[in-house]
Amino acid sequence: MFQISNDQVSVTLSAKGAELQSLYLKEPCIEYMWNADPAFWSKKSPVLFPIVGGLRNNTYHFKGQDYQLPRHGFAREKTFSVHQHSDTHIQFTLASDEETLLVYPFHFLFSVSYNLENTVLRITYRVENTGTEPMYFSVGAHPAFAVPLLAQTKYTDHYLKFNHRENTGRWPLTKDGLIENAPIPLLVNTSNLPLNKELFYGDALVFKNLASTAISILNKKNKHGLTVSYPGFPYMGIWSFKNADFVCIEPWCGIADSTEANGRLQDKEGINALAADSVFSRSWQVTVF
Repeated sequence: MFQISNDQVSVTLSAKGAELQSLYLKEPCIEYMWNADPAFWSKKSPVLFPIVGGLRNNTYHFKGQDYQLPRHGFAREKTFSVHQHSDTHIQFTLASDEETLLVYPFHFLFSVSYNLENTVLRITYRVENTGTEPMYFSVGAHPAFAVPLLAQTKYTDHYLKFNHRENTGRWPLTKDGLIENAPIPLLVNTSNLPLNKELFYGDALVFKNLASTAISILNKKNKHGLTVSYPGFPYMGIWSFKNADFVCIEPWCGIADSTEANGRLQDKEGINALAADSVFSRSWQVTVF
């Protein structure tokens, strides 16, 4: 495990998956991350690359060949190298190799950086195409935040606060994790979404092109919570495992296949095309209070 910290916040990270493990506010002693109880979900904040969500039949087609990838890709199970590490900054890197090329035929250098300033943790994804042809990829976040946050509160005391009023539906998922072809109404001229565990009994709430670029977890009992800011991420997933004490706020540059996807990687909704010797970078941040 690796740590970065300052006078206000300490952060613990794992080289496996470059995964955030702990986000701890020293005063008044609040842990913001889910505890990874294996009875529910044993992850805390997986990094999603080179796809977000699932593929139709777990398969994609590229240049006449079929390849298979698990839901959310392989980065979350890989051990990253530590490229830089200071008191308040760490950068993890993952390079393509013989194993990745068998399932994903692109040469890349993928970096995940964490930078801590005051009570803000900034996470940056950097994708470099080290090959000679365009590469196609998605990237996204999957952090699970503890709800309830403090012992004296309960799950239903909490709510999500969007930084703009929303008029949008959620895109339902099939049992195989594919996006249905029409949204279901959910947010109607509101910036608030009350939390209850039944909200996630039908899997994640998936949104496309929200007006908001920040979502907060707040509660009715005290002033403590967090805000996830995600400019430049066109898709959003909000999820919890059934009856678990957490909520994931997931900024995505990419999305699961739809039920009508043709399987061609370059045609995939939300896919990012990156020219040879080019770099793609996106950042999101979480502010705790």
